[in-house]
Amino acid sequence: MIKSMTGYGKSNLSKDLREYQIEIKSVNHRYLDISVKMPKAISYLEDVIKKEVAKKIKRGKVDVFVTFENNSTEGRQIKINKEIAKIYIEELKALAKQEGILENIEVTEISKYPDVLSIKNTQDDDVIQEEVTKVVAEATENLFSMRQIEGEELAKDILRRTRFIEEKITEISSLSTGLIEEYVVKLEGRIKELLKDQEIDKQRLAQEVVIYADKCSIEEEITRLRSHISQLKVLLNSEETVGKKLDFLIQEMNRETNTIGSKANNLEITNRVVDIKTEIENIREQIQNIE
Repeated sequence: MIKSMTGYGKSNLSKDLREYQIEIKSVNHRYLDISVKMPKAISYLEDVIKKEVAKKIKRGKVDVFVTFENNSTEGRQIKINKEIAKIYIEELKALAKQEGILENIEVTEISKYPDVLSIKNTQDDDVIQEEVTKVVAEATENLFSMRQIEGEELAKDILRRTRFIEEKITEISSLSTGLIEEYVVKLEGRIKELLKDQEIDKQRLAQEVVIYADKCSIEEEITRLRSHISQLKVLLNSEETVGKKLDFLIQEMNRETNTIGSKANNLEITNRVVDIKTEIENIREQIQNIE
């Protein structure tokens, strides 16, 4: 079944004091465009996240929001830069002596100065990558499910509109069968009015009828229009990415409908052509959101 390009997915993971939250939103777009907003600490995983999302999502503007908090002490080491600390102490002693003030240098105060203390993170990047990938996969699956559900609703709506179009095509086909006979009657009446008592040239009349029949025949257009509708139904049940194919198909349906309207010089047919074009336009709007 077809899938919508609009959806939302979310997933969380809490493990060993590491907290992950992934939110994914998607809207319609001509191609697949994935944007990731994430903390700098794990920015090296951006490509990994994009590839994971692309496994399930083939088309649409996708925004991925990553929240990550690492409260684990695992892999963290506090380093003291003794050389920097000594420089601070020496300078402070020199300042105290120069200004004639008491030396009262506390170790805790020195530790607050820039670059004296640093926390080195030796965390296992592979573990974090594995955990992030898992959460992204779950969020993507939730997004995928929502797009499927919405796609099913889109398909139902399009099929309902398609059935209406088929009804109008049947009516047009029925109305078109009497166009030639109607034209012959009008033509003969007009000729008799012009010629009065003169004899009508039956051969010439037959030629005019043939020319008119060829000019206003819409059977080919009706046949192609029905064929396009059959293809549309097949695509609506496809598991592939069919949005672009559907868009092309609806353009062809519109073209055939326009031709029918221009050929059939009949008010009732014209009215039904307008109804069909209205539904085609509604379907076109729906198709813009199909993956």
